[in-house]
Amino acid sequence: MKNIPRSEYPRPIFSRENWMSLNGEWEFSFDHAEFDKRITVPFAYQTRLSGINIQEFHEVVWYRRNFTLPENMLGKKIILHFGAVDYHCVIWLNGQIVDRHSGGQLGFSVDITEFVRHESENTVCLKVTDDPRDLEIPRGKQYWKERPESIFYTPVTGIWQSVWLEAVNEYHIQRVFITPLYDEHSIQFEYELSDACEGELETIIDFRGINVSVTKISANSAKGKFSVLIQETALGAWNFTEDIAWSPENPRLFDVTFRLRSGAGTEDEVTSYFGMRKISVHNGKIMLNNRPYYQKLILDQGYWEDSLLTAPDDDAFIKDIMLVKQMGFNGVRKHQKVEDPRFLFHADRLGLLVWGEIGSGYIYSRKYAAALMAEWNSVILRDYNHPCIVAWTPINESWGVADIACSEEQQAFVKAIYYYTKSQDKTRIVIDNDGWEHVCGDVLTIHDYESDQNVLDERYHTVKDLHNSMPAGRPLTVNGYDCSKKPVIISEFGGISFSKTPDSGWGYCLVDNEAAFLEKYRVIVLTILKQKEIQGFCYTQLADVEQETNGLVTYGRIPKVDLELIREINCGVNK
Repeated sequence: MKNIPRSEYPRPIFSRENWMSLNGEWEFSFDHAEFDKRITVPFAYQTRLSGINIQEFHEVVWYRRNFTLPENMLGKKIILHFGAVDYHCVIWLNGQIVDRHSGGQLGFSVDITEFVRHESENTVCLKVTDDPRDLEIPRGKQYWKERPESIFYTPVTGIWQSVWLEAVNEYHIQRVFITPLYDEHSIQFEYELSDACEGELETIIDFRGINVSVTKISANSAKGKFSVLIQETALGAWNFTEDIAWSPENPRLFDVTFRLRSGAGTEDEVTSYFGMRKISVHNGKIMLNNRPYYQKLILDQGYWEDSLLTAPDDDAFIKDIMLVKQMGFNGVRKHQKVEDPRFLFHADRLGLLVWGEIGSGYIYSRKYAAALMAEWNSVILRDYNHPCIVAWTPINESWGVADIACSEEQQAFVKAIYYYTKSQDKTRIVIDNDGWEHVCGDVLTIHDYESDQNVLDERYHTVKDLHNSMPAGRPLTVNGYDCSKKPVIISEFGGISFSKTPDSGWGYCLVDNEAAFLEKYRVIVLTILKQKEIQGFCYTQLADVEQETNGLVTYGRIPKVDLELIREINCGVNK
């Protein structure tokens, strides 16, 4: 797979060996099924890496390619996976419709066994429709005008994450939810198996090459929750909290293998992993593994210069994570984007906190509410097992609920998505409406792009001052919601815009030289760090994106200043 773009396994937290990438060259066309062009999947036609690099709007695009099953897939059930396709699509295989899907931020899978030819060539075809001007569609930072401006960027249309085939037996493991029970020193599994599954399900847990546990249960009884105690005796002299728990400073992972057996032998084998960690709020404090933990996050838009929403290669994820850690941050808020599972995998193993988010729409309606809730549910289920994710953020700055201050319907929707998230995942912090106009939630988050030290000092001097502030001209809460005992995080601030090119770009706080940039960064970060009522921050932002030049690094990931100086400031050093 060396010549195939993004050829790495797309879903490393639930991994099988029998798979085949369908990335690479596909036939492509705009508007009609003429297939007069070639496109490199998984890059959208608006990007340079797609080979097309046209930014004009097209509401209909077509894809087609042929494939032949390899010998190791013959005679098995074949699942066709799409990482993400924006927005509506119809899928044909060998001339027959096999599925329809709506939603541009999450992947989906299609069982094509009934339609696939096992001994000859197959043809898969997609028709994708996307109206970039439809503001009821959850789209995040993808702009609905012809040219990007301010905080909005070039949209993507069609396939923008990996496409791949997977072969499984009739009896197979569909999904496993893994929940660390930190206080109990145990791990909980919830298995979902194929219908009428028979045989024995074996779960093998290892830690740093040492076998911790082997459990076997009947496949027929693997329908509920099953907990395994992490026996410290099996781990020798290691202390649970100091040597075994997961944190950004020590991202320790357990390996786990799920093996489904029957009288005919092994039916399915899946490898995964988990981290023993706990995120919680206790007595108004945010705790990681039962200890107060100050979150130093950076806003990460997840865009790249040559490929927009799609990382150009797997190393790009690693580079971004290492840049973040090098600068002294311990996490990211993935902003207005559901990120590729490969990023979450690297954040798990390299040690980075992640706030999971989804792209917003901009006009509230029943259509918008249903679309956002459906995609958000899929986000929670897909990414539930990643230890790096410590917070969920379904709504940002009242986008999509612009009238929340006075609309009972919009208030009810935000409460509904908050409580629904809690019903699906009780292990993480959930923010209801990040930035302002909160109606519920586990944390009071504030967006504040003030750059004057005196104003910031006055605004956050006391709890009363903080709660009465209106940094963006909007109240922090609405409808009488009392958040006085909630932890406080400044979840957007900074936005210092510095560009070394003649085109200065757009930003919240413009400076024109490196010294001014560092001084402004020092003042605002140290001012936030000294506020006793604040338990974390998220600086805007990691990288420039198109015309927005608020990044600490350029669009091409070149540091604007010495990153060690950024690290010293983040660590509280005042020089």
